[in-house]
Formats: sequence, C-alpha cells, structure tokens
Amino acid sequence: MKISVEFDMTPEEFRQSLGLPDVQVFQKEMVDAIITKMQTGEDGYDPFTLFKPFMDGGLNAMPSMFMNMMAGASKNKGSGE
Repeated sequence: MKISVEFDMTPEEFRQSLGLPDVQVFQKEMVDAIITKMQTGEDGYDPFTLFKPFMDGGLNAMPSMFMNMMAGASKNKGSGE
C-alpha cells in the first residue's frame, strides 16, 4: 500500500509548523559581522582562511563522493524497495 500526502505551504509556514525558530535576523547579523571583520582585515577573516576548510579536499573529494553515492543507490535498487 502506498499513501501520498501533499502539503502546499511556504518554507516559512513549514518552519513554523515544526516549531523551529526564525534565525534570519541572527544569520544576517553573523554575516554582517564577518563582512565587517573581513573589510577591516582582522586576523583569520581573510577569504582564503575562511574558505580553507571547504577547499581542503572538498573539491577533490566531490567526484569520489558522487561515485560513492551512485554506487550506494545502485546497490539499494536491488534490495526490493
């Protein structure tokens, strides 16, 4: 038996229905603070330092990550979904 339920709501309505907090103001304040620190040249807030964790192995690891995901999907297909 398969039952499908569809909800027509905005992401804001969905967030509220789950009782999740609205973090848009907090997120904007954090981004503004980071931008200010980058503009003043504060130590540790240069673009290369901020993005280094994402770039270290991130771009090189993506192809293998996608291959692993595809391999996993093909294994699951045969398991009788």
